Amino acid sequence: MTDTVTAEAGGSVLAARYVARMAVGDILPDPGQAKVVAALARLEQRIASRRLARKTSALGWLFAKREDAIPKVRGLYIHGSVGRGKTMLVDLFYESVAVRKRKRRAHFHEFMADVHARIFQVRADMKQGRVRDGDPIALVAAALYEEAWLLCFDEFHVTDIADAMILGRLFEKLFDLGVVIVATSNVAPQDLYEGGLNRALFLPFIGMIEQHMEVVRIESPTDYRMEKLGGARVWYVPAAHETMADVDREMDKVWHRVAGTDGGAPASLASGGRELRVPRAGGGAARFSFHDLCGVPLGASDYLRLARAYHTLVIDHIPVLDQDTRNEAKRFITLIDELYEKGVKLVASAPAEPEKLYLGTEGAEAFEWARTVSRLHEMRSDDYLARPHGRGDSQASGNTTGLVET
Repeated sequence: MTDTVTAEAGGSVLAARYVARMAVGDILPDPGQAKVVAALARLEQRIASRRLARKTSALGWLFAKREDAIPKVRGLYIHGSVGRGKTMLVDLFYESVAVRKRKRRAHFHEFMADVHARIFQVRADMKQGRVRDGDPIALVAAALYEEAWLLCFDEFHVTDIADAMILGRLFEKLFDLGVVIVATSNVAPQDLYEGGLNRALFLPFIGMIEQHMEVVRIESPTDYRMEKLGGARVWYVPAAHETMADVDREMDKVWHRVAGTDGGAPASLASGGRELRVPRAGGGAARFSFHDLCGVPLGASDYLRLARAYHTLVIDHIPVLDQDTRNEAKRFITLIDELYEKGVKLVASAPAEPEKLYLGTEGAEAFEWARTVSRLHEMRSDDYLARPHGRGDSQASGNTTGLVET
């Protein structure tokens, strides 16, 4: 499998990193993933050729700002069932591709929230005379292009009529400008916005995706998220013969199973105009201490941002809480609500089971804790662990900016 990946990918940086992770056991040989690695590596090389066309000669520099002189690069749309490694592969691509500044990695929902906010602001500026009248979507597309000509999206899906009506016009402008888009999705392009209101108006956008993006299905038979957490403890309490140091070692083992043998790296997320520090992130998962999340003034919007960005959260040292730490208890209740609604997997360590972690008897927290206890127990079940990320109980059947490395 190692030789196959290397040969198909033509020795790219992406392929080399993928093979290195297979060598240390972070990634298992998988023909379905190998096919996607090859497609991403070809895209990596097309992007390198585009950059070379702009930079290797004085003539290239002369025409650098003429978009018709710069070869357009077809992006990639990767779809398949949850847990097949789509996010991991796009993360590797994002880290490997020879674009240093004008690139952006974002959850698709966050990107669209940003687009709506920008359109609203442009229209307000037009009304106040600060911007000349024009097409707000075209102006937003131009601004996005100036910030990044490579866009990588996670969980591309369309359920909102407002998004559906904007996407065609927005992406048409982005593609015309030469923006390269890489996206992951659980559904094929032709299944996007299925059953949506006025879907006939959305169909041209699907044709646009197929024209400007290579569509690749990942055919892996294994749900790696379930493989990494299935059968493992996800709530760690010291047994009679254990200490918290023993629990910490077990938590480290689970973390490396989820994030990779290198243990991930520090990261940050943009949340409400400020930076949300992530102590360790890797493999679509993030690791925090309880204090990192609930001992500091974070709110529901911050926890929602985390829930959208990561499919798994690992939380160390949840303490016993009481009336004196009710603010921390309130934040923890809010955190669990957001994680639960988005189907985020939780691995945690604590000195006791959930029902024994809150000793307060006054205020709303005492009543709300019962809901938290119920959710914490459900989040340990196989049914919950099998839920797609981003879809909570009500939908189980079925970076306003992106990640910033530090």
